[in-house]
Amino acid sequence: MRTQLELQRLVRERLVQQGQRYTNGRQEIVEVLLAADGPVTLPALLGSRPALPQSSAYRNLLVLEQAGVVRRLVHNTGHAHYELVEDLTSHHHHMICETCGTISDIELATPLEATLDEAFDAVTAAVGFTARHHAIDIYGECAECNPVSGGS
Repeated sequence: MRTQLELQRLVRERLVQQGQRYTNGRQEIVEVLLAADGPVTLPALLGSRPALPQSSAYRNLLVLEQAGVVRRLVHNTGHAHYELVEDLTSHHHHMICETCGTISDIELATPLEATLDEAFDAVTAAVGFTARHHAIDIYGECAECNPVSGGS
């Protein structure tokens, strides 16, 4: 895991490569995403930083996405969710609640991840596809939405 100082330096470098500056607003967005337990919606981001104007937060998210800092997740859950790209943080997958739209990060055990990589390598090699990375999204209902699992 990178230190916050290393992460901020990498973000600044990526923005400069795109001809952009690392403004206070962009830094605030990166800080919110870094502190979050999982992907964040624009309303949640604005709720944690009320001084950020919605229009500039949206524009800054777009700039950060184009610079390869932020990843936008769209899963038919009402709002897009945003997170820092994996090469700045860590490799993970998502559980997506189809009822409330919550997206949670999950990390698989190293042996399982290695088994998946081997399987994906075999499948892609068979058709001449060069894979760069993978992401697994698991859809269902979170504990809060599913009365069978003990939610409300």
